[in-house]
Amino acid sequence: MLEKLRIIFTIPELRRKIGLTFLLLAIYRLGFWIPLPIIDQSKIAAQAQTGFLEQVALFSATSLSDATIFGLGIMPYISASIIFQLLGSVWPPLEKLQKEGESGRKKINEYTRYATVAVCLLQSWVYLAWLVNSGLVQADFLTASGGLSLPWQIVAVMTMTAGTIFLMWIGEQIDEYGIGNGISLLIMAGILARMPKAGWDLLKPLADRGLELGGGQGEIGVETLLVLAALFVGVIFGVVFITQGQRRIPTQSAKHVRGRRVFGGGRQYLPLRVNQAGVMPIIFASSLLLFPSMFFGWLARAVDSQVLTSLSESFQRGTSFMYNVLYVALIYFFCYFWTAITFNPKDMANNLKDFGTFIPGYRPGKRTGDYLEKVMIRITYVGAGFLALVAILPTLVASAANVDYQVASFYGGTGLLIAVSVAFDLVQKIDSHLVMRNYRGLLEK
Repeated sequence: MLEKLRIIFTIPELRRKIGLTFLLLAIYRLGFWIPLPIIDQSKIAAQAQTGFLEQVALFSATSLSDATIFGLGIMPYISASIIFQLLGSVWPPLEKLQKEGESGRKKINEYTRYATVAVCLLQSWVYLAWLVNSGLVQADFLTASGGLSLPWQIVAVMTMTAGTIFLMWIGEQIDEYGIGNGISLLIMAGILARMPKAGWDLLKPLADRGLELGGGQGEIGVETLLVLAALFVGVIFGVVFITQGQRRIPTQSAKHVRGRRVFGGGRQYLPLRVNQAGVMPIIFASSLLLFPSMFFGWLARAVDSQVLTSLSESFQRGTSFMYNVLYVALIYFFCYFWTAITFNPKDMANNLKDFGTFIPGYRPGKRTGDYLEKVMIRITYVGAGFLALVAILPTLVASAANVDYQVASFYGGTGLLIAVSVAFDLVQKIDSHLVMRNYRGLLEK
């Protein structure tokens, strides 16, 4: 492995791409130390990040409670991309653009950028209102009524919008001149940047009192730490196994005679991913479950009802049985929903038929499409079960091992899936450069 890593940095083009990628990621992280000029830093330091901000920040490559120039992260771009992907399956003009190949993809990307600006303006206004209501703005910038003056509102909104657009530009530069998927690498960098603090919070109490077995009330011992380390490795192994898992359907291509030569007739396979939906079901499910707790909590404070307070607490993330059951049910629903949007068995069957390829035992056309749909339903059930297990694993670890949820979140959930998926994509991109120059890839034995 060390020899392979040495070879990577001996290739000038690959070394230049990796260096540029690291430089742009460093610029991205530097922006998180530049706060908005209207923010009171002493209040920000004492502000605890709420569960809502914590979950949103996890897949938006930002820390919303820090109120920096990159406060929104790339969340608006992700929102705009999801909107256009969903519209592509129900709006015929957009669906037609998707089928036009590279030109259509460039046009959709252009529309996504325009939509990102609109989403940025809306989200930054809402985020700024939350900052004002939370008392995180310096008193010098507030009006007599306690609000923020219009000029400073415009400055803050335009600053956060420009920050998000700049991050989107960094992602595109990584795509074109660097290595890997730019937006995904930004999200991964945001997730990994949280690991040192979470690790220090876990190890600091143990370092203060010394290495000992067992622990006092609310403390963990060395044996718990070893179990957590083994569990972390086991979860990563499981995530890699399922993420790379495929259901290979054998296919046969028809023979074509051209003069005296025979083409085709070979046997291949059609790979169907077990986790076809990726991380999107967890993102949708966790985002949707944020609103019942917020709504019932606001209603309980408005009417002072103990029943509504209990209902709000039952929807909070943690050991709530109702929350976990609804979480698993929504993950299953969104797995099938997202797979139905991104995977069309009818189109795939028609493409196989057009290329003269068929599945042995099934007639090309409708019967092939029905068979692919049946297989996808079965493997999606397995993939959804895996996603549900990974999603609730942080809650189980936090309650069983008595550790903070921030630490337990690295044992599952959205962050771990994104980090593993992006890491594999990055390794595959590096492998393509190595194989092109007749070197062995990083994943080859």
